[in-house]
Order: sequence, then structure tokens, then C-alpha cells
Amino acid sequence: MKQVCIIGAGATGITAVKAMKEQGISFDCYEKGSDIGGNWRFNNDNGLSSIYRSLHINTNRNVMAFSDFPMPDDYPMFPHHSHIIRYFEAYVAHFGLRENIIFKTAVTNVSKNSDNTYTVTLDNGQVLSYQYVIVANGHHWKPRFAEFKGNFTGEVLHSHQYKGIEQVQNKNVLVVGMGNSAVDIACEAARLCTGKVVISSRSGAYIIPNWIWSKPFDNLTTPFSTKLPLWLQRKILDLVLRLARGKQEDYGVPRPKHPLLSEHPTLSQDLLNLAGRGLIGFKPNIREFEGKTVVFEDGSKQEFDLIVYATGYKISFPFLKQYDAFDVEESNSIRLYKRVIHPDFEHLFFLALIQPLGAIMPLAEIQAKWVAKIIKGECPLPSKEEMLRSIDEDAQKLAQRYKQSPRHTLQVDFYPYKESIEKEMKKTARG
Repeated sequence: MKQVCIIGAGATGITAVKAMKEQGISFDCYEKGSDIGGNWRFNNDNGLSSIYRSLHINTNRNVMAFSDFPMPDDYPMFPHHSHIIRYFEAYVAHFGLRENIIFKTAVTNVSKNSDNTYTVTLDNGQVLSYQYVIVANGHHWKPRFAEFKGNFTGEVLHSHQYKGIEQVQNKNVLVVGMGNSAVDIACEAARLCTGKVVISSRSGAYIIPNWIWSKPFDNLTTPFSTKLPLWLQRKILDLVLRLARGKQEDYGVPRPKHPLLSEHPTLSQDLLNLAGRGLIGFKPNIREFEGKTVVFEDGSKQEFDLIVYATGYKISFPFLKQYDAFDVEESNSIRLYKRVIHPDFEHLFFLALIQPLGAIMPLAEIQAKWVAKIIKGECPLPSKEEMLRSIDEDAQKLAQRYKQSPRHTLQVDFYPYKESIEKEMKKTARG
């Protein structure tokens, strides 16, 4: 019996493979598709990728890279998804990981045994036993739709299904939501100038430019800045944004009523310019549909050919459906110690089940290193009571800062979270 089963060979799964291999831990890694990369492989044959043709990352290449494998210097600062998948392929080749991945094989069921081991069933009918299971199946693949009164008779799709400009060309488009994908798609449609483009949002968003004063915006965040009181972080960010691009409402983009840093930021270098040219309009939340006519909460009406729901994703673990603890598709809230371990399932680990203010890959990497140390017996876990207390404290902090929404259940700050895992590793290593 091998020690570990890793589910998924996307950006998170491959760093888990590397961590296990470096620690001499025996494992199998199963990937539903025919290649590595997960969400970052355009038109991935595993059917789960949300990448669209024009997508560029919103975190800069230096921040996003794994700690021991920098992105090439000739990459643009905000690379295209084709650069990212080549980077992951190079990472896998450099560390010799491909031979450790079993492709075209999906995990269909994971069951906990009385001795804390796990029985894993594959889609080819095989049933295997493992001491530990690492879940790296991602959380941007099962679309979440908003529901409204009435019936829209035009075309409907989720941003997960959006792949390119041909889907919005010559159409009046309503984009529901104001996160990164929503704004990207709206900007792409607006550049075509072939129809009206409108964004509908319940609460709006603060628009953060990718670049400020010739520097990538995310370079402004440091371990020191994240330790400042939240009210001071908000004051500083508001001042920086005003100096860099003025008031977003002067471009026609409504200013949200909630304070800065109380929701995941929306990054765009283009939205304000396109809105200022009248190419993108804004509406409040939808009240109801009347055929192709959309009635908004302010009483206004407008007709559209296409609605794109950029309303996020559900956390889903179809291979754990027999356990209530992991039936979280509606709430998007899962109670995990340090966002990795459920107190009742200590040999089951979840990686990259976070939404950081910053890049996710380095955090998945350090999570994987921590898990490897736990498996090796170098980092004993705290008691169940301590884990539950920590989970409650984290949930309370989250509720105080962010508005109540399935979108914000996974939020973490990059540096404080990274430091918390590093601290955990050091603390337990000393015993």
C-alpha cells in the first residue's frame, strides 16, 4: 500500500507531487485529463478549465512563481495563460514529476476506514487503500448561477463557458457580477464596439489597476504593510488609488458603499478607460426578467441578447459526497484547520482551498511542504479542541472583515497566511 493518494495534477497537484517525492513519501497522483495544468490548460480535456482565450494573470510573474523555480525573465510581467501552462510543463520536466502522475484516471469515491486509512475508488473500477489523501481538485470549475424572478429568453452562459470574442460579437451583452472574470469579459466585448455592454452588480467593486507608477500593483503589498491596522491599510490604499487614477466614479464606474478591503479586489487596467468612453455601462442588481428585457432594482429596463453570469463557483468534492462535512456547494464554507485539515479527518488534506489577496501558487506550495512534514511525523497536529478553536477564531475574523457572501468564505491575506503555516511548521518541529 502506498502512503498517499493525490487527487488532481493542476498547479496545486504538481507541487504536492514534488513535495511528496522530495520527502521520499510513496504516492499515486491521479489526473482526470490527459495532461498537467488543470484550470490553466486552455480547453483542457478534463472538461474543468475556466480559461478563456485572451486571459492574462492578474498577479505578476515574480509573485506567482514557485519558490525554487522562477518564471523566465522574457515573460511579460502579467503573462498570458499560454505562458503559464508552459511554465508548469517546464516545472514538471525540471523536477521529473510526470512519471509520477497517472493520467486519464479520475477518483470517483474516497471513504474513511475505521483505522484512519482511506479506500479510494477510481473510474476504471480499481479500489485501492491509502494512509493519506490529498485533495487538489481546485475550486474554479463548478459554476454558481444567480437566480432571479422571471425567465430570460435570450442566450445565457456562465463565465466558465466563455472561451472567446465570437461568443459576444454583434450582441448586446449583460455581464452579471463585477469580479475579475466579469470585468475581463465586459472589456473584451466592449472593445468590439458591436453592441451594448452593461455590468450588473449587487454591491459594485473597487477597481485596482495592474500597474501603479510603473510597478505591478501587487508589489506594493509587503509583510510589513499587511501587519498595519486594517483602517490604516484602507486609508493608504484609498490615497494610492486616488493619486494613481483619481475617483473611479468620475469614469462612470459606481463607487461601492462597502469599505476597501472588505471584499476580493477587482484588477483591471482597462475598465475605467472603456467606461469613460461610454463603451461599458453599469446597472444595479437584477429585479426580474421579462423575455429579453431585464428589469433592474432601480426600475430601469434594457433589452439584451446575451447574459454572462460571472457569479463565481461552488466548492465541490463529488468523491466525498457521502460526508455531510464536505457537502458545501451552497454555503461554500468548509471548516478546516489552517484551511487544510478537517478535525474529524486528520489524514485527509485539502490544498489551495483559499482565495488569497495575492498569488495562490506559493501558498499551495508551502501547504504541500507542511503536509509532507505531517505525513513524515515531523509536525504533529494540535488536539481536535485546539483545531476547532482556531477554526472558530479564523471564521470570526473573516466575518468581521468581509461581507457575508459565498465569494468570501475562502479569503486569506497572502503574507499573514504564509507566515501562519511557517509558524505552524516551526512550532511543531520543536515539539
